[in-house]
Formats: sequence, structure tokens, C-alpha cells
Amino acid sequence: MPGQRQRTSEAGETLEPVVADAVARAGYDLEHLQIQQAGRRQLVKVVVDTDAESGIGLDQVAEVSRAVSTALDALEGEGTAGGVLGGSYTLEVTSPGLDRPLTRPRHWRRARLRKVAVRTGEDAFTARVGDADDHGVRLLVDGDIRYVSFADIDHAVIEIEFREPPAAEIATLEQEEGSR
Repeated sequence: MPGQRQRTSEAGETLEPVVADAVARAGYDLEHLQIQQAGRRQLVKVVVDTDAESGIGLDQVAEVSRAVSTALDALEGEGTAGGVLGGSYTLEVTSPGLDRPLTRPRHWRRARLRKVAVRTGEDAFTARVGDADDHGVRLLVDGDIRYVSFADIDHAVIEIEFREPPAAEIATLEQEEGSR
């Protein structure tokens, strides 16, 4: 599926299961792990997200940061992280920005009722997001419901809206979803 997690280094491949487990135990999803050289230290960047409607805030980021730090420090005590990271490291935990591409079914579920810009191999359009399953998403495009397979989507991002979504669009999506 497009947008699978990209591993940037051998350290990332080695540490990803440990970081993913620490993030999951804290109750969140690991979206991306990147490890790169930053001067004499390694920078360990961890991007996390949640299904909670409120998203992830600073308190939750701090909670995940402590969990990941504890897991990495435990590995360092065993000699594993120190060998992989080469000594000291800087840990950066963050949440994905609005400009993050929608690449996984859970991204689409989290974007329900949001406006998105979608590009497929043959078309580009804006739409309002309806229900998503593991294979595709229902989109309201120019007043019509269209099911689009994730395999057909080349790129999609949330569009920022400064006003409430039109009530008619929300009603159309909710009526369609209620009829299934």
C-alpha cells in the first residue's frame, strides 16, 4: 500500500519494534520513526497519532516521550541501544501535521467528514470524507457519493477549512452511511 512507513537506517529497523511497542503500550500509534545523525548525537524522531477525536496534545506527547525514553534507556542498559545509536541521542516526539498525506485506512477514518484533496492516476478533486474500510473510502464529490479504492489514490491530504462544513454535505454522508 502506498505510504508505508519508511525506514531510514539500520538503526531505525532495529529500534522500530521497541519504539512501536512503547508507543502502543502508551495507547498510541507509531506513524513514523526516523533516526539521523545530528552533530555528535543521533536524532530519534518519533511521530505518533491516536484515534481520539481530540487528537494528541502536549500532555500525551510528553507521556509517549517518557515511554519511548524508558524503552531506549533500557536497551542502552543492555548494550543494545548504545550500540545501535552510537552513544547519546536526542529524542523528539511529535504528532503528524495537517499536511501529512492520508496513506492508511486509519488516517481516512480519522479524517471522517473533513475536506480532502485527492489525486488518482486519472483525476484530481476535492471531496468530503465518509466511512472508510480496509480497502477504500466513500467520498462526497460534487454532491455524489463515490467509493475510491486506496490502491487508486496516488496522493491525498486534508484541506484546511476556516468555516463549518456545509450541513447539506454532512447530512448526505450521514444519510448514505445510515442506509448501509
